[in-house]
Amino acid sequence: MAGTPNAADLERLLAERGRQLMQVAIALTGSRQAGEDLLQAALERVLRKPRQVDSDTEGYLRRVLYNLAADGWRRRGRWQQRLPLLRMEEEGPVTDGTDVIDLRDTLVRLLGQLPPRQRAVIVLRYWEQRTEAETAALLGCSEGTVKSAASRGLRRLRELAGARTFPGVELAEGSS
Repeated sequence: MAGTPNAADLERLLAERGRQLMQVAIALTGSRQAGEDLLQAALERVLRKPRQVDSDTEGYLRRVLYNLAADGWRRRGRWQQRLPLLRMEEEGPVTDGTDVIDLRDTLVRLLGQLPPRQRAVIVLRYWEQRTEAETAALLGCSEGTVKSAASRGLRRLRELAGARTFPGVELAEGSS
């Protein structure tokens, strides 16, 4: 979708990529409801100022999404709050999928304790599997800034995770 988007263009984009955009919004905010609100606000902003969209509507929408999330973190001071973490109890293997949900919930809570830039970089680099160049372009910063924010963010996640283990998730040194 190139040029100025209209409502039909955004509907097509949401039909094709809406699920991924919603997952990112949830990861950025920490809850489904707040993620829905964030995505809706980003869509409204794109519809209000369609001439500001360059050739990539999805890329522009994602940038608005990340910027709105960062603005919200700064406004609410959420990065300074220390949320209590759910303790993962040592139980036998769970076969109904709740272990995956618990893991995701814990990771989102840990992400919520990172400063805004580190959180955005971690979500882009490791949740969305973006390259350093793509992440830098979306956040409007240099690749070096992305590298250092990712390094500091992963180090902080390791500290916050402490003795917890996350099956299939590598938070060890050198995982960036």
